Amino acid sequence: MTDLFDPTEHPHRRRNLLTGEWVLVSPHRMKRPWQGQTETPPPQLLPKYDPTCYLCPGNERAGGQVNPAYTHTFVFENDFAALRADTPDGTNQNNRFFQAHAETGICRVVCFSPRHDLTLARMHLPDIRRTVDLWAQQLDELSQDEQIGYVQLFENRGAMMGSSNPHPHGQIWATRRIPTEPAKEDREQRAYFEEEGAPLLVDYLNAELAAGERTVVENSDWVAVVPFWAVWPFETLLLPRRHRRHLAELLPEERNSLADLLKRLLIRYDNLFETSFPYSMGWHGKPATAGDHVHWQLHAHFFPPLLRSATIRKFMVGYEMLATPQRDLTAEQAAQRLRMQSDTHYLDR
Repeated sequence: MTDLFDPTEHPHRRRNLLTGEWVLVSPHRMKRPWQGQTETPPPQLLPKYDPTCYLCPGNERAGGQVNPAYTHTFVFENDFAALRADTPDGTNQNNRFFQAHAETGICRVVCFSPRHDLTLARMHLPDIRRTVDLWAQQLDELSQDEQIGYVQLFENRGAMMGSSNPHPHGQIWATRRIPTEPAKEDREQRAYFEEEGAPLLVDYLNAELAAGERTVVENSDWVAVVPFWAVWPFETLLLPRRHRRHLAELLPEERNSLADLLKRLLIRYDNLFETSFPYSMGWHGKPATAGDHVHWQLHAHFFPPLLRSATIRKFMVGYEMLATPQRDLTAEQAAQRLRMQSDTHYLDR
């Protein structure tokens, strides 16, 4: 007679509601010894101003432009953009083996603060609120362009996630077509709405709140959870309690509470291994294309790579690349560890 299935001990699959894809969970592997690669932690102390940093106020950027002496947030066109607005039209759809079509877009860089030594986790709430307002303003502005179909706001934090500069900043890529991941989420949210008559993520959040075991931090307007289908070890999903399709729809009080929750969540990340926690994060909201997109619910994804310590990361290789994403730590275990962290940053204790 076999033992009863235990999701904290036995391998199993979990379905991602937003993409329809699956993740393999192998919790028993957390007992194995680690003999893999270790990373060098980032320096704990940075200067408030770095004369060699191309994002600091008053400094010259790589493209030759000089930054203004900005005192809060600052946004500019990316000097080495991945997309161009003037790309000529062109398609190659006649050959089923070699399909391609030209893609146009706009890429911008958003500096969250003039301080070189800060992160969102260590910025003051009014300054985080300014970043939220800038995100919403940029989203609204770019969505008015008839050539734009989707606006993706994101931040790569830390060299481990490919950031070439520690200055607190993110990016905006506005594209003519809806990118792959938002397109998957659009499909699944639309299908659920047509069947249930309610936004998928509104109902999902209610189910998460009822369960309670994956909730990390919450306030009156926002909740951060480790999603049931999380792939990265300490991945989180940030959701508004009310139906909001995109950032520009947020009320002033919701923007204030978003700043509060962002800070509390990111402090927990930093406190977990007492390091400036690397991650890639991004906002997903309704497309800029025509239609009310009532099936959409605004949300932010946080994908941090750290697994066991400040020097041990999760790699997406082998089985993950060739078959199915896989994780060892369960979503419930990850949420508990993050939930237990203090609201006070370890550098401020």
